[in-house]
Amino acid sequence: MSELSLEEVDNIARLARLRLSADERVQYQKQLSAILGYVNTLQGIDTSGVEANFTVLPREPLLRADEVRSCLPQEATLANAPVRHEGYFRIPRILED
Repeated sequence: MSELSLEEVDNIARLARLRLSADERVQYQKQLSAILGYVNTLQGIDTSGVEANFTVLPREPLLRADEVRSCLPQEATLANAPVRHEGYFRIPRILED
């Protein structure tokens, strides 16, 4: 693929609602042309023997297994509470009766 023209860069900038200076136009022309060159290279790779894959993440569960553990003691749980009342968090009322 040949290098993008400045008019094509202007069109892309318009679609992206960007205002580019003259220097930025030239810079993006080079960068976008390089990206399209890499995509062209990738399109030439034979992937006919590669199984389709929908994710690059491993298929095993990413979450740890649930385990029963003891919880924090009440005093440690309430240690940073700004206001407490009879062993509970005290919060401002947000609902009307």
